[in-house]
Amino acid sequence: MEITGRLTADAVVRKVTEEKKVVGFTIAVNDSYRSGEERREIATFFECSYWRNEGIAEYLKKGDLVQVYGRVGVNAYLNRDGEARAALTFHVSEIKLFEGVKGGSAKKAEVRESGDLPVEQAVKSESAMKPSTAFDNVPSVGDDGLGF
Repeated sequence: MEITGRLTADAVVRKVTEEKKVVGFTIAVNDSYRSGEERREIATFFECSYWRNEGIAEYLKKGDLVQVYGRVGVNAYLNRDGEARAALTFHVSEIKLFEGVKGGSAKKAEVRESGDLPVEQAVKSESAMKPSTAFDNVPSVGDDGLGF
């Protein structure tokens, strides 16, 4: 699954064990709909965790537009007052960072499952910043036209 949104705060690196660290951040995904003549805006928040490379944290700043790939989950818990609460979680396997409007030049960084961090690769056209679709990685079929 992929989601695109803005970071609500700078990312934080937490030490889980002596060898393991996790990068934690929250993404807000904005959406809108019409209710009669009124346009309403809603935001959905995802608490994200990225385990592969803590070096990415320095590039995850409040307000940045990011696209993450991974799996969604739900964390149910009781708050201090004993009220039931839930939070959407996202276990991130890949991160794409987008920057543009501020400095006029568009930059893109990508972190994949391998943990590689090729940061600040220049992107020359806005079309390269379009989110990928579900059909981007569909394997080609053989000569017989059948996919099996």
